[in-house]
Amino acid sequence: MVTLKQLEGFVCVVDVGSFRKAAEVLGTTQPNISNRIATLEQHLGVVLMHRTPGSVRLTDKGQELLVAARQVLRAAEAFVSVADRKDLISHRLRLGVTELIACTWLHPFLRRFREEYPTVTVQLDVDLSTEVARRLSEGQTDLILTAGPSSINEGAAVPIGTYPYSWFAAPDVSRRLEGHSTLAEVMKGPVLIHSRQSSAARELVAHCEARSYRMDRLVYSSSLASALQMAIDSMGVALLPKALARNRVRDSALVEVPCDWLPTALEFHARFDTARAPGFVRFAAELAAQISAERDD
Repeated sequence: MVTLKQLEGFVCVVDVGSFRKAAEVLGTTQPNISNRIATLEQHLGVVLMHRTPGSVRLTDKGQELLVAARQVLRAAEAFVSVADRKDLISHRLRLGVTELIACTWLHPFLRRFREEYPTVTVQLDVDLSTEVARRLSEGQTDLILTAGPSSINEGAAVPIGTYPYSWFAAPDVSRRLEGHSTLAEVMKGPVLIHSRQSSAARELVAHCEARSYRMDRLVYSSSLASALQMAIDSMGVALLPKALARNRVRDSALVEVPCDWLPTALEFHARFDTARAPGFVRFAAELAAQISAERDD
């Protein structure tokens, strides 16, 4: 008999590109995955894929059956959802997010997702937008919450909010800038900013180069949280997403500094591959949009 476990193994091997990676994703062993595929091929009387060291290549019949296998797995998931038994969906959500999401509303999102899918484990990856997007395109991630364009040709992009930037400083640093709210004046002191690869950093450097503003006091940080803390410690003026600094402004640890220049606001989306994503991934994308909207209420 053909089983859901066999179909799950077949689809996963194709998506991640190897038996070893499929075993890691499904929380089992490589021999177990190999046995699932071999048994499936034996029952069907067809060859689904050609194995080569480190990769697999679908046969023509395997390509046809892959589409049908995805449909069966989605139907099975829908079946238990209609029965109000999402606790029977035992799977893994590989989630990629940027640090901004991780530092703002990720925890409420994870709590709500677990309430809906208690037996789906979340494998979390926090990194730069470019890196999490690359992993999505390579099939290493199921869902990403990130800014910037998508790196997959086909997929869904659910808007999850706009995040504007502003300048922030500790109260004592802010007082030294009173009456000097031009970017040229701000750039004379230590300026704390995210990594060189971030869109805000690139825009700032381009703007300053075009106007010959000094840039010798730029301090880059690979961590937004570190840049935030350095600003609180009076180490300079920080260019940060307002959502990240909101609570520290409320408790007076930071002051928003007016300035005549700001980078383009970040447009965040929840992105996933529509051809591969099971129902719980689509639910997670929609939940991210809902949680993100609630943070602005």
